[in-house]
Amino acid sequence: MAIDTSPSTSSPGTTAPPSLTGRSRLILFVLCAAQFMVALDFSVLNVALPVLGADLGLGQSGLQWAVTAFALPSGGFLLLSGRLGDLYGRKKLFLAGLALFGAASLLATFAWNPASFLAGRALQGLGAAAIVPTGMSLLTTTFPEGPLRDRALGISGTLLSLGFTTGMILGGVMTDTLGWRSTMGLLALFSAIVLPLAPGLLPESRTPDRPRLDVPGAVTVTGGLLALIYALSTAAERGFGGADVLVTLVAGVLLLAAFVVVESRHESPLVSLPMLRRRTVAFGNLGGLITFSMMSTVVFVLTLYLQETLGLSAFATGLVFGVQGAVSVFAGSVAPKVIGRLGARRTLVFSLAGQGVFVAALLGIGTESGAVLAAVAVSLASMCHLGAIISYGLTVTSGVPDEEQGLATGLVTTTQQVGITVGIPLLGVLATTGGDLYGGVRTVLALDAAIVLGAAVLVAVGLRKRA
Repeated sequence: MAIDTSPSTSSPGTTAPPSLTGRSRLILFVLCAAQFMVALDFSVLNVALPVLGADLGLGQSGLQWAVTAFALPSGGFLLLSGRLGDLYGRKKLFLAGLALFGAASLLATFAWNPASFLAGRALQGLGAAAIVPTGMSLLTTTFPEGPLRDRALGISGTLLSLGFTTGMILGGVMTDTLGWRSTMGLLALFSAIVLPLAPGLLPESRTPDRPRLDVPGAVTVTGGLLALIYALSTAAERGFGGADVLVTLVAGVLLLAAFVVVESRHESPLVSLPMLRRRTVAFGNLGGLITFSMMSTVVFVLTLYLQETLGLSAFATGLVFGVQGAVSVFAGSVAPKVIGRLGARRTLVFSLAGQGVFVAALLGIGTESGAVLAAVAVSLASMCHLGAIISYGLTVTSGVPDEEQGLATGLVTTTQQVGITVGIPLLGVLATTGGDLYGGVRTVLALDAAIVLGAAVLVAVGLRKRA
């Protein structure tokens, strides 16, 4: 069921642009609140990890599993969840994911030992893997392509970025005042607010036919993503020299290669290879992967720089990222208007280029001062980052039929989750392994800016319209 966008006439001969009705606003609130909740979960626990570890008896090496236990299922099961939603009902799977996420958050809140806490985190990740792709599919099938979908995706993208930033601020404040368990309790509260509203508001949608589920594809892509995310997450803590890292990294690459072979031969593939051959899907997702992975890396290394090099408190560091969050809200309201003028493809290219330029500006930070430059540059980079988030989602999903929206949005959300997960292990580890934190941070920022600017060129060439 799509939102009614019948134009209203303000005067004879004029047509007002479609607007959100009261019901459509409630639907958008439910979907965006769920996405915000998942984004919050990615960062709200980070500042609390040392306190959490001491309370539960998690050693230094075990702290990474507080993050990895969530990242593994949330990234690994995204494509499968998107397809199951297509086949059996996106609303049903969305509601199941919300219920599981809420219950898992309660388990993590009242965890009595490391095993119970990590079990709660893993179940949270599994719930997130159901919420994110089905929520995005419900958004794109409910709001028709055009100004309304642009606006809805703009709000969703803003809250996604804001959730990650807000989590970093709330994590420190809540841990200092209420204890680390309050960070998990906040997520349970979010779920308790959203879940009762969703059944009566959200429309059900699925593909009109019931093709056979691609089990071999599901096994290979889920196993490949799980292995890859494990390898990269573990490498962030111990480097790439460990046998388990190398084995799982190779296994992940081989499984994903097998997935491509399986999909080329299956009559009802989990991912349509012709869809991947669409330039908008391939290069749009490339832009999304780069903008998410590189921005999460910037936030990570700046957090280290502000606290370890400049000696700022957690509260002062939170203020720096609070400026970033405020600018993100502004960017989310402006981005749809920019897309309306330039188009999603051009906006994606310009946004990537802007993100790269402002990350490069961060190379001006020093050992004695740099907080103001960091606040300004990271905020402007985040403004461009928001433009890239919204425009890449529109680029990938525009022109895709409703029955394939689950596949397209599954790719979009997999790109988001994998991007957030892999950026820090790939680059962030360079800031902490050389012994010179300041020099390591500058190296990471330089590489980050170069990668984003290179991606802007590739996306520009790949999305160039043929004559």
